[in-house]
This record gives sequence, structure tokens and C-alpha cells, in this order.
Amino acid sequence: MTAPPSQLIWKRFCQHRLAVVSAATLILLIFISGGAPLWVSAFDLDGQTVDLFNRFQPVSAAHPLGTDELGRDVLARLIKGGRVSLFVGLTAALFASVIGTTIGLMSGYFGGRIDMVIMRFTDGVISLPLLPLLIVLAAIDLSKLGLPDTITNSENASLYRISIIVALAGWTTVARLVRAETLALRERTFVKAAQAQGATSGRIMRVHILPNLAASIIVATTLSAGNIILLESVLSFLGLGIQPPVTSWGNLLTNAQELIWDSPRLAFYPGALIFLTVIAFNFLGDGLRDAIDPKTLTSDK
Repeated sequence: MTAPPSQLIWKRFCQHRLAVVSAATLILLIFISGGAPLWVSAFDLDGQTVDLFNRFQPVSAAHPLGTDELGRDVLARLIKGGRVSLFVGLTAALFASVIGTTIGLMSGYFGGRIDMVIMRFTDGVISLPLLPLLIVLAAIDLSKLGLPDTITNSENASLYRISIIVALAGWTTVARLVRAETLALRERTFVKAAQAQGATSGRIMRVHILPNLAASIIVATTLSAGNIILLESVLSFLGLGIQPPVTSWGNLLTNAQELIWDSPRLAFYPGALIFLTVIAFNFLGDGLRDAIDPKTLTSDK
């Protein structure tokens, strides 16, 4: 008796040990970072309090990872920074997937001139040098765009700006993937049957095609999340990303670069967390891709 597809997917995913370990790692990081206020309060830590009398303190019960150049607790700042970096990575990846899915679905389903125009625009976006483009967009002064002062002067303005910028530059991969699969799906029998029954294009795309794209979209979103966290870290390291007093792993690296010889651990901790998170997302994406691959699902019992 053949097992249901969901059980086959779970079985194949569990066989990918690196993917399972990566998923557990990411869940732990999200759990710890998401509960940042709770953990910081429970351990009586404050990553924003400056105490110059306790600069560069070693590991102790009061400060599990020591203190930085201003006497702030390193563990608390890493937890708060993880909350921001993971938020940017996940929200920007979801936003980029929504944009890419919409564009790719319309391009693949309607075809013809619509497909040609959309794909040439997509190719144009892909051809742009990504990092210089992100640097230019991140350097734009929000106050000159006519936005209200409550937004431009907000502490979280840089957080939302980076999330939007990275998402607007990262949708192309999902769009091309969705477009390719939609071109194949629109020729399937169930789509032709729906068209014969008078179903509208919007309903066919939403009800008949989009559910069959879910697996590919999930995998692409997972893989892009790690890249987005890396891009955010690069921009923050260059001083164009998340701005203090908001803490991220990227600007923690920026603060540590001048102290690399005096206190290398200040650069090691955020760098190691960025590396671990990006690798975990990539392994998770690989595991999901192998588990959801429709070519192998029917061969497992």
C-alpha cells in the first residue's frame, strides 16, 4: 500500500540529516531571538546600558559572553541582533516570494507579449549589479521622499527600509521558477478542463495552478532567506543597513572591526551566528527540495 504524499515527504526529509539538524537549529534561533525581551529580563541583562567601568569583561555568571567596549552585555546584544536579522531575512524572503510568484504566475499563464515584456524586465533586474544597487538604494535619504517625519525619524525606519529594498531586488529567482512551472502546468488536462467549464483566468491561476507551485515556492523562499540575511549583514557592516540603536548581527560586526585585535570575540560571535544561520537555511532548502521532488515521491513506499 502506497503511503500518502505527506508521509513520503516527511520520511524523505528525515533521511536528510543535515536538513533536520538545520531545521532544529533555526527553530532554536528563532525561539531564542523571538523571546528576546523575556530572556534578557530573566537573566537581568541589558544590551543597551553603557557601563564604562565594566568594559571588556570576561565570561562570568553575570555576563555569560562578557561585555563589549562600552560595558554592554554581549549575549543580550546577540539575542536582540538575532531578532532583527532573522526578522529581515524571513519577512523580506516572504515579500520577495509574493512578488515573484505573482509576476511569474501571470507571465507563465498568459504567455505571448505579456510573458515577453515581463521576462525582459526580469532579465533587466537580474543584470543589475546587486550589491552596488542595494548600496545606492540604502543610501537614499527617506526625508527627501516626502514621507512623514514619524516614519523617517523612527528607530525602526532602517529596519523596514532594508526589508523592502532587499525584497524588491530578490524576487527574480522565484519569478523565473514559477513562470517555468506555470508554462508546463497550463497545458495539463485539469487546466484545460477548467477552461472548458468557463473558469476565469484568475480562478484557474488561484485554484488550479498555484497549489501545484507551493512546494517549489517554499523551497525557493527557504533558500533565499539565508541570502537575504547575508545581504543585510553586508549592508549593515558597510554602515548602510540597520542603524543604531537598533541592533543586528551586521552592525555588531561593524562595531567590532576596530577592536578585532583587542577583543576578537566581539567579531567572532555575530560572524559565527551569521555563518550558522545562512548554512542552516541552505541545508534546509536542499532537504526540502529533495523531499518534495515529485519525481521521487512515487518510488517510496
